[in-house]
Amino acid sequence: MPMSATTPPTEIVTLSLFRYASWSARWWAFTQMGLGPGRFRKVAGLRIAKLLGSGAGNGFSIKPNWSVYSLLLVWENEQAAERFFADNPWWQQNRQYTSEIFTVFMRTAMVHGQWAGEHPFQVTTPLNLTQPLAVITRATIKTRYLLNFWRFVPSVSASIENRPGRLLSVGVGEWPIFMQATFSLWQSGQAMLDYAYHNAHHREVIQRTRELGWYKEELFARFHPYKSQGSWAGEDPLRACLDMSR
Repeated sequence: MPMSATTPPTEIVTLSLFRYASWSARWWAFTQMGLGPGRFRKVAGLRIAKLLGSGAGNGFSIKPNWSVYSLLLVWENEQAAERFFADNPWWQQNRQYTSEIFTVFMRTAMVHGQWAGEHPFQVTTPLNLTQPLAVITRATIKTRYLLNFWRFVPSVSASIENRPGRLLSVGVGEWPIFMQATFSLWQSGQAMLDYAYHNAHHREVIQRTRELGWYKEELFARFHPYKSQGSWAGEDPLRACLDMSR
């Protein structure tokens, strides 16, 4: 969706990662996959809410990771997001169960495709390849290509782990196996492009996708993160980059 030529858009996007340490906390988190989304319908200023699970390891696995979940929210403005994080009863209850939360505030710089038949993000800022970048990909995989798709996942997952410029990457999704999404943070847009188009494993997946048409639906979005809260694996992976970009 292009930027408006009149009133500057105020939409922001937040993505939160949650870690749950105890089995009772993990069970509570699992139940929220069915119960939680309904609690977001009447949140003031909230346009879209997606509560997502994660795969084992770094998230890119058929096996679920019962300790990691994420919440993707699209807001009319930052004030609405801040009110939610300060006062929302579900958010406060969730905080009691988590051992770690990391939230990224970001503005959409580029988006292509759809999510569940919708255009979820509005472009609100120009893309700048020198600035820190967040990327969300999401796809619904055609049933007949599931085996081929998952054959490539381990090599791509391993290739991103120690990639220069990668700050964080995690595989998430609404449903295991056939509805998959990824979230990644990069020191710069250029670092992300270097990986996407110069890494042999990732390049092969892109080529196979174009040749075979693996997906019923796909979305690729780039964002510029401008604020972060909390920690992941004991640290804020964005803080140093955001400080340098200011």
